[in-house]
Amino acid sequence: MKILDTLSGAEKDVDISDSVRIYLCGVTVYDESHIGHARTIIVFDTLRRYLESKGVRVNLVQNFTDVDDKIINRANKENTSAEKISTKYITNYFDDFYRLNVKRANSYPKATEHIPDMINLIQGLIDKGFAYVSKNGVYFSVLKFKDYGKLSKKKIEELISGARIEVDETKKDPTDFALWKFADESPTWESPWGKGRPGWHIECSAMSLKYLGSNFEIHGGGRDLIFPHHENEIAQSEAFSGINFAKIWMHIGMVTINGEKMSKSLGNTKSIDFVLKRWGPNIIRLFCLSGHYSKPIDYSEDLLKETIIKWRQVENCYFELILADNSVSESDELIKGVVNEAENEFDDALDSDFNTPLALSVFFKLVKGANQLASSEKLTRNISDNILPTFLKMLSILGLKVIEVTDDEKLKISSLIKQRNMLRNQKKFQEADAIRKQISDMDIVLIDHKNKTLWMKQEKIGIEN
Repeated sequence: MKILDTLSGAEKDVDISDSVRIYLCGVTVYDESHIGHARTIIVFDTLRRYLESKGVRVNLVQNFTDVDDKIINRANKENTSAEKISTKYITNYFDDFYRLNVKRANSYPKATEHIPDMINLIQGLIDKGFAYVSKNGVYFSVLKFKDYGKLSKKKIEELISGARIEVDETKKDPTDFALWKFADESPTWESPWGKGRPGWHIECSAMSLKYLGSNFEIHGGGRDLIFPHHENEIAQSEAFSGINFAKIWMHIGMVTINGEKMSKSLGNTKSIDFVLKRWGPNIIRLFCLSGHYSKPIDYSEDLLKETIIKWRQVENCYFELILADNSVSESDELIKGVVNEAENEFDDALDSDFNTPLALSVFFKLVKGANQLASSEKLTRNISDNILPTFLKMLSILGLKVIEVTDDEKLKISSLIKQRNMLRNQKKFQEADAIRKQISDMDIVLIDHKNKTLWMKQEKIGIEN
């Protein structure tokens, strides 16, 4: 499997010889998570699922930034504590991503739980001459790290002239960034240099080194984190350890809204809770995987409506497969060949820089083929037994979930369908329609073939109601 490494600009092999260690920069918990966060986390959830489907052990660490000026400002505005603000939005985060069918990471370290690790790392940087104490805090000396800018491809001169540099006359150089900020306003912690709190970047270095060690396989996050966050992580981590920080840097493109960047000032952010109520988890996952992970994608209502149609085809396929009858097919070997080809094409797409749009096209091709067999009444139990395992495997890797039906529901639905068919044969269409309405009220859609009637249970999607 190859992934495009932002640092080298080339596709690099993912080392799966032991386990794959992944550090994913998580959210700053001062507000609701939005569709941009969802895309990044869904891409990495799908990557993790794919690797595990190959028998690879994955150690996924995703942090929470629970100490930050934005959190403190929100707490002051709401006349509460920073801890209560961060706890609230961490709880909401888990609720949102549970509903999006995202698997739990192996660890969710919080910045506030790792202050001693950060202090040790900062002290190590001071001892090695890469950091210094000033009037306002402890700063990393950018000019001391000769490779600074290698991830973002920014030159020192370019940085001095403008982008996102903290203005502080006590710094030795305008490009230097804070490792520790002196402060009296809570939350603060004691340190060898004075009371304060950590800078944004040091937390991820401390936690990734603690949980994964140096030279771990993949460091991920949104493209907006390349500079300054990930650039600064590399500088302080490699200055401290003297060895490579991460083997592959994998960055996820932004989600735009009608071609514009999401921002609170424009009022166009879409919270995860909002998009879930409007579209449901499967549509959102399909949307987030519909473009190549490294490129931006646009939140378009038209695209999402088209995705609903595709999802209905998936639901139809699932129920056609599980309800196929026991007749024997003469073309089992041919079907096995088609299914094996689909599985190979699906894997090849994901192995080639995690090309989820291509993998989805393979999945939908398999779905379309199964539905065509069903509509022509050629989908036998034997053929279904060949298709179903691959269909379910792809479904699982993509993190999609068809609504399942209990055995009691199956018996009830089958009984109602028999009654309806009997009434139709007796030309009692009004009574038959009444039973169809009863079935419909159970979110069951009937699939009338020439010689039989099957059914499927559909996910409720807010926009349709």
